[in-house]
Amino acid sequence: MKFELRSLAALSAAAMTFMGASAAYPAMQKDSLVASAADDTCDDWLHAKGSRLYDMNGNEVWLTGANWFGFNCTECVPHYLWSGDIDDMVRNIADRGVNVLRLPVSTELLYNWMIGDPDPIGSVNPNNDPSYPFNVDLLNSDGSVKNSQEVFDVLLKKCKQYGVKAFIDIHSPESNNSGHNYGIWYGKSFKARNGKTVEVTTDVWIETLAWCAEHYKGDDTLIGFDLKNEPHSTYGGAPVDAIWDDSNAPNNWKKAAQDCADAILDKNPNALILIEGVEGFEGHGAWWGGNLRGVAKYPVMPSSGTSQIVYSPHDYGPVVSPQTWFEKDFTEKTLLDDYWYETWAYLVEKDMYPLLIGEWGGRLDDGKNEQWMGILRDYMIKHHINHTFWCLNDDSGDTGGLWKDIQFSANRQDDGTVIGDTKIIWDETKYDTYYYPAIWKTLDSKKFIGLDHQTPLGVNGISLNDFYANYASKEGSNIDGGKKADGSIVEISTSPTGGDTDIFYGDANCSGEVKMNDAVLVMQALANPDEFGVGGTDDSAMTEKGALNADCYDPGTDLSNMDALAIQKYLLKSTTLPVYSK
Repeated sequence: MKFELRSLAALSAAAMTFMGASAAYPAMQKDSLVASAADDTCDDWLHAKGSRLYDMNGNEVWLTGANWFGFNCTECVPHYLWSGDIDDMVRNIADRGVNVLRLPVSTELLYNWMIGDPDPIGSVNPNNDPSYPFNVDLLNSDGSVKNSQEVFDVLLKKCKQYGVKAFIDIHSPESNNSGHNYGIWYGKSFKARNGKTVEVTTDVWIETLAWCAEHYKGDDTLIGFDLKNEPHSTYGGAPVDAIWDDSNAPNNWKKAAQDCADAILDKNPNALILIEGVEGFEGHGAWWGGNLRGVAKYPVMPSSGTSQIVYSPHDYGPVVSPQTWFEKDFTEKTLLDDYWYETWAYLVEKDMYPLLIGEWGGRLDDGKNEQWMGILRDYMIKHHINHTFWCLNDDSGDTGGLWKDIQFSANRQDDGTVIGDTKIIWDETKYDTYYYPAIWKTLDSKKFIGLDHQTPLGVNGISLNDFYANYASKEGSNIDGGKKADGSIVEISTSPTGGDTDIFYGDANCSGEVKMNDAVLVMQALANPDEFGVGGTDDSAMTEKGALNADCYDPGTDLSNMDALAIQKYLLKSTTLPVYSK
C-alpha cells in the first residue's frame, strides 16, 4: 500500500529547461555501448514446481528485481524518461543486478493498444531533435515522439539487449497516478482513444490481458502478468471489497484470477501468472494484496494446471502504516508468528507454490522500518523467495526509491559534436544494505545472474547458461544462503546468540552430527517436556547443551516446531542451518 505523491510538472519543466539549453550545440547521435547480441531464441520461459521456479532445463532461477512505474499513470510512460536516456537507464539497471522489472500499467492503456490507437506521451527529447543524443530511440525518423506502445516495445528491446526480463502489473483500471487506491479490477470507466466511453468490466479486463499475452507471446523478454495490483476493500472508491472464496460473486478475486489465468494461458501457455492476495480473509486482515490465507482452502486452479502460477503478496514496514506486529521488539520469529506465516509464508515453507514479493521497500529511518527491511531481506534469501523492490522511482511518496536523482548532460567535443550521458544517482545506503544482498549472484565472484540463457545481465553479470555451466558447481550462488547446483550446501558461519563457541546447530541429541533423530527429539521435548525436555526423566531427554544446539531456526528464541522443521529441511538439502565451531 503506497501513495505516489507527484511533482511531475515541476520535474518535467526543470528537466526540459536544462536539456533545452544544451540542445543548441551542434550534435550527433549518442554512441551507445555495444552489448552482446540479444537472445532471440524465445527459450527463456519459466515454470513452477513446488515453491521454486525453473527454466526449460530444470535449473532453478531466482527473480530479484524492481518496480519502475509510469505506464500506469496519466503520462503513459515510465517516469524519468524526461530526465534520462532510456538506453543509459536500462543499461544501468542491468549493471546494478536487477534481473527483472515489474512494470505497472492500466487496463485503459492496454485497451488503447488493443484497438490500435495507443496513447501519446509527452516530449522526451529537446525540440524532438533526432540528432540530439537524448532518447533518440523514442523518436520516429521525422522527429515525432513514439506513442506509449512503441515506447514499451523499445523498453523491451533494451531489456533484451542488456539481459533483463520484465512482467506487467495491472495497477488500476484507468490510467491514474493514484489508481492503486481503487481496490478491484472492474467498475471504472474511461474515454478511449477512439472516443468511446469504456466501462472496465471483468470481461474487458480479461480481454485486454489475453490480447497482450497473444501479442507478445513471441518475446520471452515479457515473461508474465501480474493480474491486479493490491485487491482490497472499498477504500479508494471501490463499490465492494475484493473477496476470496469459492463463490461466483463478481467481486470474488479468486474466481476472477482463475478465469483470467485461463484466458492468458490459452494465448501463451508459457507465461507466468502472478496472483496477489486480498486485504481480508475470514476475519484476518493484511496489507493490500498481502493476504493469501485463502489459497490454502481455495487455490487458483487453471484448467492447464498450476505450473505457471506464482503468488505475489506485498509487504511493508511501519513507515507505510503502523501495524500491531511492529508494536514490540519484533524478530523473524515474531513476524512469522504474528503475521507472515499464516498470511503468505506457509506457501513456501510447505513447498506449495512459488512466491514473489511484488512490493517491499521503504525509507531509511535508522529504526524499525530498517529493522523490518533487514529481516524480510534475510528471510527471502533463506527461503528463495522471488521479489521486486518498490521501487526504482524516487517519486513514490511513502517509500522513496532506489534512485535519488537522474540527470542528463551533454558536452560539446573539440570537433563540434555533442556527446550525452545520463548520470543516475542511487541511494547507495538503501541499495548496499537492503537490496544488493538479496540480488541473485554467485557466491564468491559476486557476478549478477540473469534470466536469459544467452545474454549476460549487464556489464557485471552473466547469463543463465554461463552460470550453470561455469559457476554453479564451483561456487554456487546465494540461493538458500549458499547452495550449489548439485544440492550441496555451502556452509556460511553465523555467530550464535550468546557466543557459546561449542554450539553445533541442529545436533539436538549431541551425537556429533545432524540426523532425523534430532528433529524427533525436538518434537518430543515440546510435546512432553517432563519426559524429554531438559532435565526430563527419559534417558534420551534433551540436555542443556542439546537445547542450545536445537535452537537452530532463530537462535536466541524459545524452542519451537520451526526448529524441528529447519532440521528436516536441512537434511533434505533445501535450507541451511547456522554454522558455528564445526
